Amino acid sequence: MTESEEQIKLIEELGLQLEDNIKLSPLASRIYSLLILSSNEGLTFEEIQTIVPASKSSISVNVNVLLQLDYISFYTKSGTRKRYFRLAKYFSLVTLNVDLQDISNEVRLIDKINTYNKKYHSAKYTNENSLGDILQDYLIKKQTLIQDTIKKIDDFSATDKEK
Repeated sequence: MTESEEQIKLIEELGLQLEDNIKLSPLASRIYSLLILSSNEGLTFEEIQTIVPASKSSISVNVNVLLQLDYISFYTKSGTRKRYFRLAKYFSLVTLNVDLQDISNEVRLIDKINTYNKKYHSAKYTNENSLGDILQDYLIKKQTLIQDTIKKIDDFSATDKEK
């Protein structure tokens, strides 16, 4: 399999995963996947267009969405008017913060369910309490791990900016 064939296959696989995980449109997911697999130099709009089969306007709209979400950034080289798109330097922070918010919402909801069942269905709460506690404990541990990871990236980015 050639590099371009492998790239196209991986773009599709990664794109499907991103659609589910971070709720991007199919085209935005493919563009984002392409940029994950490209060099730090980034890609021009035209290069994106040759690899991702879509119209100029569709690509433009989805690139702008990725820019607004801070998943990607762009720069220009002196002497040219072309923009080069690449992953935002700390793009993983955006995803981690989305995950953290989702988990926080889930922990809050489980707590409400447990409180409701305890108040109105005490037998059910007593019988199923351990399941709710196990799930809530897992989510709190996951939440803590994500918070620790965000802090590490923040600390790293702070030292990176000092350089």
